[in-house]
Amino acid sequence: MSRKIAVLGAGAIGSSVSADLTKAGLDVTVIDQWPAQVEAMKSGGLRIQMPDGELQVPIRALHLCDLSSANMEFDIVFLAVKSNDHRWMAEFIKPYLKSDGVLVPVQNGFNDDSIAAIVGRQRVVGCALELSAEIFTPGLVKRNTTHKTTWFGVGELDGFYTPRLREIEAILGSVGRVEATGNIYSTKWTKLIANTMTMGPFGLLGLGNSEAANLPGMFDISVQLGKESATVGAALGYRMEPIFGLRADEFAGSIDENLITAMKTLLGHVSRGRTAPIHDHIKGRTSEMEFIPGVVARKGKEFGIPTPCNDAVVEIDRQINKGLLKMESSNFELLKRAIKQPG
Repeated sequence: MSRKIAVLGAGAIGSSVSADLTKAGLDVTVIDQWPAQVEAMKSGGLRIQMPDGELQVPIRALHLCDLSSANMEFDIVFLAVKSNDHRWMAEFIKPYLKSDGVLVPVQNGFNDDSIAAIVGRQRVVGCALELSAEIFTPGLVKRNTTHKTTWFGVGELDGFYTPRLREIEAILGSVGRVEATGNIYSTKWTKLIANTMTMGPFGLLGLGNSEAANLPGMFDISVQLGKESATVGAALGYRMEPIFGLRADEFAGSIDENLITAMKTLLGHVSRGRTAPIHDHIKGRTSEMEFIPGVVARKGKEFGIPTPCNDAVVEIDRQINKGLLKMESSNFELLKRAIKQPG
């Protein structure tokens, strides 16, 4: 019997995953809260534009309100929503997840324990990912990472290698490179570090990744953001792990060297695009920075670890969310002043 798979969330990431899994012949149902996107998927499927090609696939799609009458249960749910929505979406899908089913959060942030508290720890497999994509038109996704540069790290929360972990590894292999890990918490925190170095400051400016990365002084600020995040992670018991498909010997230097390696690797894969908070601000939505640099800032306070760089990113992002600031390149000067960065 084929496994019934749900992708909960059909934004840029969920759509990219859904299209590849459907193309691979898997039994996939996509569920989303954006009415126009669901109708576009129902009528014309998904069109995914990639740097190395284009994919057009039919999609089985449901509105959230359709699920209660669809009489469906799922073996595997890939939760592909913004971190802001992870708790209510986990509650929403819980009745439709089989008792021995598994939920895999395919999202940024550090939400696994929060989700486990809702659906049960035994029904969660952790996931870190690198998949850059944008969606502004229903049914049409611009995917910036190819299958070769898309990466997933997956792992059981208890660190064991299980048959279901191997199954998820095989399923996501249709989307990109996949690595099973015995330390998913450290892997996810390492990805969070990389996000605080890039997504955090870049998301304040509205610039493309390569343009933002090349601003004078941005490199030093990114490294400082990464150092803060790594220090907080170490206090939590997490070590830096090879991510993005890097080998252990490519990730065997000092903390500073590893931070730079992670950041440069990420930027090498996503230089074409704009980071996710920019998409949110363009659409008038609250960004998910409270769940990325915001986690570092909150945990830093708990441990008495100063995090002025991450604090500044969170505060400027908050002001953009509230409409007190516009997302624009001049915010870089504001950021430098806030963290007393020379130049």
